[in-house]
Amino acid sequence: MSFESLWADQSAIGRDPDTGGYTRGGWTPTEREATHWFLDQCAARNLTVESDGIGNLIAWWQPPEQSALRPGVVTGSHLDSVIDGGAFDGPLGVVSALAAVDRLRAEGFEPAVPIGVGAFVEEEGSRFGMPCLGSRVAAGVLPTEKALALKDRAGVGLAEALEKAGIDPAGVGPSPLLKRMGTFVELHVEQGRGLTAPVGVASSIWPHGRYRFTFGGEANHAGTTLMEDRHDPMLTYAMTALAANKQARLAGARATFGRLSVEPNGTNAVPSRVTAWLDARAADTATLESLLAAITKQATERAERDGTTLEVTPESVSPIVDFPAGLRDRLVNVLDGAPVLPTGAGHDAGVFSDAGIPTAMLFVRNPTGVSHSPAEFAELDDCLAGVDALAAVLKDLAT
Repeated sequence: MSFESLWADQSAIGRDPDTGGYTRGGWTPTEREATHWFLDQCAARNLTVESDGIGNLIAWWQPPEQSALRPGVVTGSHLDSVIDGGAFDGPLGVVSALAAVDRLRAEGFEPAVPIGVGAFVEEEGSRFGMPCLGSRVAAGVLPTEKALALKDRAGVGLAEALEKAGIDPAGVGPSPLLKRMGTFVELHVEQGRGLTAPVGVASSIWPHGRYRFTFGGEANHAGTTLMEDRHDPMLTYAMTALAANKQARLAGARATFGRLSVEPNGTNAVPSRVTAWLDARAADTATLESLLAAITKQATERAERDGTTLEVTPESVSPIVDFPAGLRDRLVNVLDGAPVLPTGAGHDAGVFSDAGIPTAMLFVRNPTGVSHSPAEFAELDDCLAGVDALAAVLKDLAT
């Protein structure tokens, strides 16, 4: 089946008819529908599907004479999305992987090692707040008890979500799938404007973290409380958001408060509490740490002036990932000198690389640089170039 047919076949799942964006939170009906689509495609190709306790999937193209337990080359990405996200972030890697396998089969290629197509769960962390949740659990870097303690915004725990999806939460833990991942290559749409060629190769993933800022104050009447008598945590938060923007610009880094919770959330009431989540990223760990320290310092000083309190809690912090230079250079050579660039976006590839699996990434050009938005876009010709590149890489690695 062509890339175009595969893309069209899955593109309506979870798409909002008004915004054009996608909402496929982990183990929700739309994400499960996308997963069933993937399983149907694997069945149509006679691929052998293996799953682990949290729902990660790898579908194997394995010639009969090969050992069923032999490590292979795995490619793929994720099918979940951020809230009202774009079409390409995640699904492009899964669809391209299926199309690349179809291409190699049509050419009569016989791999010397198994080739796997992976679909990994809750990469975005849009439901449970933990990015790369499926791969973190699989790699053992997120303890089972901590994973099962996660709750979504509606208060639904991960164990309950898994049960509703037909997955026994008793199986959650380090995954046997990783033992068969001899090499992992993830194709992904580039999420900025750093790539000017149709396809590029990743050098590294910036260190990044998510931090919960809790601002405490005193609830009071919006109409009768004198301005000088207020202990308003919204003011402290507002200054902190401005400080994050300024400090990130000064450091050449990234900082965003993208999620906010206000209590009691009344129009005519001074808030008692504001909880805000900071996403911060930088080219190196020292810059990320100094950025967080600068933002926290300004927030603390403002809290003292406002008569409010501040608590900062790291929810997830990921170190820098430098992909193996030898594997990276091998891909560059296979692709006739494709450009190499770092990324500020997190990926399952980073988790697997940290777990000791030789890992690389391919990027497909994003002409606008917009991502995590319904406006996310990649040209069809560039997507097809991505399939060509992935097929060439898989052929080289599986020979």
